[in-house]
Amino acid sequence: MPEADKEGKNYYENVPQKGKLFFLKGSTELDWGMKNRLARIFNPKDGHTVMLAIDHGYFQGPTSGLERIDVSIMPLVPEADVVMCTRGILRTIIPPDVTKPIVIRASGGPSILKELSDEQIAMDMEDCIRLGVCATAIQVFIGGQFESRSVVNMTRLVDAGLRYGIPTMAVTAVGRDMERNAKYFRLATRMCAELGVQYVKTYYVDEGFETVTSVCPVPIVIAGGKKRPELDALKMAYNAIDQGAAGVDMGRNIFQSDSPLGMMKAIRAIVHGGEKPEKAYDLYQTVKDEEK
Repeated sequence: MPEADKEGKNYYENVPQKGKLFFLKGSTELDWGMKNRLARIFNPKDGHTVMLAIDHGYFQGPTSGLERIDVSIMPLVPEADVVMCTRGILRTIIPPDVTKPIVIRASGGPSILKELSDEQIAMDMEDCIRLGVCATAIQVFIGGQFESRSVVNMTRLVDAGLRYGIPTMAVTAVGRDMERNAKYFRLATRMCAELGVQYVKTYYVDEGFETVTSVCPVPIVIAGGKKRPELDALKMAYNAIDQGAAGVDMGRNIFQSDSPLGMMKAIRAIVHGGEKPEKAYDLYQTVKDEEK
């Protein structure tokens, strides 16, 4: 048996133990494990995140720019805070020595050939634990044909995540016939938050986006959406952060760019460095020129 140490003497009786509120909006009362995972997704220094979304193949197949993830995407991973992908790509492509947090796509079902809102939960929470993911992502179709099913799917994933300390990110999907405005996104993001998700991925709108982030009690990250000119994408990211978003989760505006690495660095400069879009665009151009 080892010799017992002497009893300590420094009890600091006159120093009250201090608690610290968790830095992330709406997360103070969560369990330690869930907050720890969220602190890996969102940088505690500024509360922001740069997520790299490469999960498009789960309903689109080999999307342009994602034909060979090992070739085109893996060089970008060091610049991302988080990788959002499917379990198939995680197991087959991403090396296990990659330590970036993983947000896993947990919903699926129909392809682009069918009604997209007809999704289900597509993986078990035990597999999320086996894979060591930091959060799950599920599509929610507010106003879609299968709205209720998608909302109930989300709540079931939230319940499973709460049991095991794994956050849930709701992704608000927008159909072709839906109006993309602040009123709609206030409804969609608030519903997801009220029903228990820990953060929401939604779209940026030019008018009233600050009202969307204001009334949503959990963090919002913006989707990049369709490919747009690089400077326009950088302006969108800057405006979203300036108007209360906690980060961006971009895909096509990264991997379909003329310089994906340049866009990753430029987006990072905006989200974590507060850089203006024009300066970030100069960074993008510099990286692009160096690659040539």
